[in-house]
Amino acid sequence: MSAAPPEGLFAGDDGALRCAWCAATPLYQRYHDAEWGFPVHDDRRLFEKISLEGFQAGLSWLTILNKREAFRAGFAGFDPERVARFGEADVERLLQDAGIVRHRGKIESTINNAQRVLALQQEFGSFDAYVWRWAPAPASRPQQPSWATLRAMTTSAEATALSKDLKKRGFSFVGPTTVYAFMQAMGMVNDHVHGCHVRHLSPLA
Repeated sequence: MSAAPPEGLFAGDDGALRCAWCAATPLYQRYHDAEWGFPVHDDRRLFEKISLEGFQAGLSWLTILNKREAFRAGFAGFDPERVARFGEADVERLLQDAGIVRHRGKIESTINNAQRVLALQQEFGSFDAYVWRWAPAPASRPQQPSWATLRAMTTSAEATALSKDLKKRGFSFVGPTTVYAFMQAMGMVNDHVHGCHVRHLSPLA
């Protein structure tokens, strides 16, 4: 009889060990295997990720992932230039869209944040160049993180500093916990549990 996987991991149908949080659905597992924790440098994708993390506040990430294609359709593929031009008619349109999370504050925040992204592009050349200035030193990160260690890490000094700077620049729905989740999703940190087969595929491993 084979031993049970270590805490925080599960064995998929292919026998590979994965982080336990993605066990619910095949879509979740594909997201875990191909996206989460892999470095992103494309401004549109970065804007999408920080926007969806804002929408996720108070909800499960699986809820947002299941609605991601509807979000992309509603928010013009998360093109910051297009979203920055959204007006009240677009807000009302999105509030009627059952495919997304219909929260006026989060919708208006996404439009506002698109405008702030454009300002950062003007100042730093790209949103990517701005964001990656906040990357932690690899040596400061847990090298073989357990499930318990990662569950206790809901934010970090870098995420708190980035959150503070984003707020100073006019962004909203970017608290330290949301920003840390953004850092995880866009691969600024590698928070796959030690033993997860994907952890060793990340350039940050």
